[in-house]
Formats: sequence, C-alpha cells, structure tokens
Amino acid sequence: MKKILIQLDTDALPSSFDRVVAIDAGVDEILSYGNVTPENVVSLVHGAIFTRKPDDLSQTALFIGGSHVESCQRLHQKILETFLGPMRVSLMMDPNGSNTTAAAAVRCAARHLDLKQSEVLILGGTGPVGRGCAEILATLGANVRVASRSLERAQSVCAEVRHSAPESKLSPAEFSDEGIAAAVDGVNLIIAAGAAGVRFLTAEELEGIDTLKVAIDVNAVPPTGLEGIDPSAEATDLNGVTCYGALTVGALKMKTHRSAIQTLFTSNDQDLDSKGIYALSGDVS
Repeated sequence: MKKILIQLDTDALPSSFDRVVAIDAGVDEILSYGNVTPENVVSLVHGAIFTRKPDDLSQTALFIGGSHVESCQRLHQKILETFLGPMRVSLMMDPNGSNTTAAAAVRCAARHLDLKQSEVLILGGTGPVGRGCAEILATLGANVRVASRSLERAQSVCAEVRHSAPESKLSPAEFSDEGIAAAVDGVNLIIAAGAAGVRFLTAEELEGIDTLKVAIDVNAVPPTGLEGIDPSAEATDLNGVTCYGALTVGALKMKTHRSAIQTLFTSNDQDLDSKGIYALSGDVS
C-alpha cells in the first residue's frame, strides 16, 4: 500500500521545499492543498481517515505547514478535534521548517550542556524558530529568556508557551541597545534565531559574556546573527565558547525532517509538534 502524505499549507502556495523533503523521505504520493484553514479542513481530514481500513491508516499522514505559526497551531488543534477515536492518522506540524530547525539547534546545545541547569537567551525569540526553541527548552526545564526588540511581543510568546507548558521557566527580555547587558547577564547558552541578515551581537560583545558556554546561530545570510561564528562551525571553539553555525544546524534539521516524515508512517497516532520532533531528533544526531 502506498504511503500518502496530505500537505495542508496555510499559505496560498503549498511549500515546494516540504514536498521535496517528503519525497526524499520515501513518501509515495503527496496531495497538496493551500489556503487551508480550520473552517475548510474538516472535509480534508475526513478524506484522510475514511478512505482506508483502520489497519491501513498508518499509511496515510497529514503535514501542516505555512509561514504563520499561530495559523498552523489553530489548524493543528482543529484537526485533532476532527479525529474520531481510532479513526485518525499521524500528524506533523512544521511551520516554515521552524520546529525541525529548533529541534536541531537545541539538540546541538544538549551535546554540551545540562539544559535543566542552563540559563538560555533566545535572540529573535518571537520568530518561528525562536518560539520553537522556547517551547522545547521550556519542557526540558531550562531557564529561558525570550528576547525581542518589542517587550510586548516577548511577553506574548512567553504567555503562549506557558499555556502548553505551565511549569516552564520563561521570562521576556527587551533586546535593545540599552538592554543588551541585562539580557546576556549570566547566560550559558545563546541561540540566535532572528531573520536573515540581522546581527544581534558583535564578536566583542560575545567575548564579554563570561558565563557563556555555547552559542548557536541559525542564520547563514551575511551578516550572521552572532559575529565570528562561521556558518559551517560544528562544536568549534571561539574564545572558550563552543559554537555551531547555520549550515551545521541545517544539516541536522534536514535529517530530523526526513526522520520525522518516516516516523509518521510507523503508526496512525503520531502527533509531531516541536516537542515531539525534538524527542526523535536524538536518534539522528
């Protein structure tokens, strides 16, 4: 029986990137839909769960993508509500590749730190990848500072993450010229997850953080988010700090993405969000 992946994208044009990765992961057929919303997804879900016998539902899966995280999360919730007991299929949510990228970044950090004992600063923390990192790290018990140039946006993301992880240790941080010193004070791990071409910290500023042990930059477009970290850096020592660059994180992200797609077809009850994707990323790192 063929493995069928139904791609549900909240954008008008379903992502070609996600289609290619699915094919490389061994999917036989991909059915792609754009402009999918909670209001029009029910019939698509019914088409997935009522066309095959219960024992064969593991060979159909759903993939939620799109550029807007909140829209994908609302779609994810509606799909879960539409399933009928055992009449369901596995599901993966990866808006703009943010969850797989976040899982890869955190997995790199976990090679060197006890995250439960770590003070973490996420730069660009209100963007898709930053938010995914915050969700994963919060469930792992880290003390997480979600940084943004807008304190209000940082506060909003912290509140949303706490909704799904009530015990999380999150705090918002305003990352401005005046607030840099407070934001970086005492941190062991920095993840730069901002937009392409945005520099957060200079090499001198990084070197001045005495407590910093690991720095990860997911941006490969010049200028990099953290000056001095080459995109190809892989556990590279930079003035006593272990560094990972965007290309190294990206390579692990791709392995994780393919592995997650393959995992969907091992049963019909997988639900892979940021935390579920991180859990399986350990098998490919």
